[in-house]
Amino acid sequence: MSSVLVTGATGFTGSHLTRRLLSERFKVSILARPNSNYSILELLGARVIHGDVTDMESVEKAVSGVDTVYHTAALFRAARFPDSAYWATNYDGTMNIMRASQKAGVKRIVYCSTVGVLGHIETPPADETAPYNPGDIYQKTKCAAEQEVLKLYESEGLPVTVVRPAGIYGPGDTRWLKLFKSIGQGKFAMIGSGKTLIHMVYISDLIDLFRLAADNPNSLGRVYIGAGARYISLNELVETIADTEGAALSRMHIPVAPVRLLSGMCEDLCRCIGVEPPLYRRR
Repeated sequence: MSSVLVTGATGFTGSHLTRRLLSERFKVSILARPNSNYSILELLGARVIHGDVTDMESVEKAVSGVDTVYHTAALFRAARFPDSAYWATNYDGTMNIMRASQKAGVKRIVYCSTVGVLGHIETPPADETAPYNPGDIYQKTKCAAEQEVLKLYESEGLPVTVVRPAGIYGPGDTRWLKLFKSIGQGKFAMIGSGKTLIHMVYISDLIDLFRLAADNPNSLGRVYIGAGARYISLNELVETIADTEGAALSRMHIPVAPVRLLSGMCEDLCRCIGVEPPLYRRR
């Protein structure tokens, strides 16, 4: 039975990946903080190793005897954390995983990056050859880690494949509930023209890509964008949700400039007091 390690297993993507691997009869270990909610995964058969990607001792313990590592752990966008926390988790933590895996003789590593390393795409669609252009601290730290991971492949033969997911959706994801609720209640108002393009990937399709990346010998050192068949406008997304819910959609459009100003002030204030803002600049 092949042995695998999943980091970030209590997150949305990592939990779906862990369940898939368990269903495929892999011997699955997960690296998780003692206070994280891993009970269901443990009941399903995952071996829990307490620790954190920023703690090299626990990382070395987690990768010991493992054939494949799926590194999905990351600090996502959260205003309460300083930039240093993003660097510690997304860059230093990734380097810990790579170095420890290399030392332990891990055969394959799949690193979960993000399409955000490409930043704003002026002339869509972009492919894997598009230049790096990260915007916020999350994208910058993921970009730095991805670049270093690929350097390790080139210079030392690190057996790694990089997957860059687009916007992920699927069962168990609560991030879209506010949008669904506001549309269903007839309270939604579009900020801007609604012509902004978004590209999504369904979670099970993304997990398929992770599995292919780990199993295909030709994927070593390669970068793959994980996205659905096509991108859509924000207008199309909202209209699809409204049609599905049978809700009447407001045609009101709010100018971007005042909302951007307000969200910036809100984000800065909430960061100072350590709470999550209801509005973000980028959203």
